[in-house]
Amino acid sequence: MCALLALVACASPSYVANLKGETTIPAAPPSDTGTPLDAFPAFGSFTNLDFNRNQDFQNLDITKDRVTSARVFSFQLKVLAPADQDFSFLDTVECYARSGDREVRVAHKQNISSLNLSAPNPVLFLELTDAELQPFLAAPSMSLIVRGKGRMPSREVRLQADVKLDVLVGR
Repeated sequence: MCALLALVACASPSYVANLKGETTIPAAPPSDTGTPLDAFPAFGSFTNLDFNRNQDFQNLDITKDRVTSARVFSFQLKVLAPADQDFSFLDTVECYARSGDREVRVAHKQNISSLNLSAPNPVLFLELTDAELQPFLAAPSMSLIVRGKGRMPSREVRLQADVKLDVLVGR
């Protein structure tokens, strides 16, 4: 029992860092409802991330050089507008962490259009890879890149990504 207490007392503190971003998927041309969706527009606040400027890090007085481990523990996409839009236009989505020439997949989902996630404002939970992100957080900057395939929607669709990182900090 004492050994267990000693391990708990020596464990690194764990914190949650939240990242949110939005993007807009353009509508297909009016005469072509089957236009392939081969590229995702970038999510606004997911490029050139410097975690020393992350609000959660600042609130907890954490600097990225103290991070010993970081992993995504939640990644979800939500349709913000139009409210009656579903995810039927999307087949697959993948998210990668990138810093310099290094890249690692952190989340993904297949067969999305068959999930029947219904409006209003459906939420898609991505499957996680358990990739270690500490080297990416420690870099001067990193980006989260989202890639998707499907068909362009008949109307412009605004999406929000909500990402939560489990961050361990050394003392």
